Amino acid sequence: MIEPIDNKRLNSLCGPYNENIKQLERLLNIEINNRENLFVITGDNICVQAAADILQVLYNQTKIKDKIINIEPEQIHLAVKDTRIHQKVSENLPSHVDYQNDKLVMIKTKRGVIKPRTPNQAQYIAHVLDYDLSFGIGPAGTGKTYLAVAAAVDALEKQQIRRIVLTRPAVEAGEKLGFLPGDLSQKVDPYLRPLYDALFEMLGFEKVEKLIEKSVIEVAPLAYMRGRTLNDAFIILDESQNTTIEQMKMFLTRIGFNSKAVITGDITQIDLPHHQKSGLRHAIEVLSQINEISFNFLNSEDVVRHPIVASIVNAYEQWEENQHKQ
Repeated sequence: MIEPIDNKRLNSLCGPYNENIKQLERLLNIEINNRENLFVITGDNICVQAAADILQVLYNQTKIKDKIINIEPEQIHLAVKDTRIHQKVSENLPSHVDYQNDKLVMIKTKRGVIKPRTPNQAQYIAHVLDYDLSFGIGPAGTGKTYLAVAAAVDALEKQQIRRIVLTRPAVEAGEKLGFLPGDLSQKVDPYLRPLYDALFEMLGFEKVEKLIEKSVIEVAPLAYMRGRTLNDAFIILDESQNTTIEQMKMFLTRIGFNSKAVITGDITQIDLPHHQKSGLRHAIEVLSQINEISFNFLNSEDVVRHPIVASIVNAYEQWEENQHKQ
């Protein structure tokens, strides 16, 4: 039974034609029957309890002050992810991380609290904040870049660093910058857009623009890093699978005093010419024995986009395994 009784909030919780309830049933393999505020849930005991908790949590989110808020499919998906963390946390997280209480796995920004959705993400954030140099390696949608940007924003707002530097190589799917219209800035902006989007979400458009004007936040292609030493900075290299060995070495040697660097990438989506080895692959081989560097590997279980993305990632991984066997 969900309380307090409010028909408008209950309609928001259930969604049009009970679509939210149906989604929860599919995700947890359960059956939910409801009449007004009474919900009867049948299925596996753990899933039943998880569903009851999720329904109450989501119901609490249906009202902010006096405004009714519609529950979206993404909220249900992420709520289910949270229950999976709760069940696995004690056996999956490193011993020094307490998921419920440790501030290392929960980042507060002015736009809200950002927290990991899976044990691997929780460990990733903990390591990003523990180590001066961290790698986040995994497929699309696992939160590699988003969580790294959140950690950078958190460090800036706590005045632990003086600036944020976000960079990525301007190489995508065989396209050449020289054939794109516009000046250099217009050419590279599309490649840096995901980094801008994460910043806008966490800080707001106006504040990000002001910080960029003051050079507190710098978003630039990797080529702009050559010859520099970055002190008092939180530096993120995104899409690092598309760096060459020389570019990766150049970037890693830019790190100065009181700086932290995070390198993210997906080794299954390398767009370099076939004769060039990925700087990310090479770094994993060369640097894996250095204790001061953290390597964090995420997988399809950590995907927090549409559920079908995880299935797509799994399908491609299976295909690649079969190709190697042949």
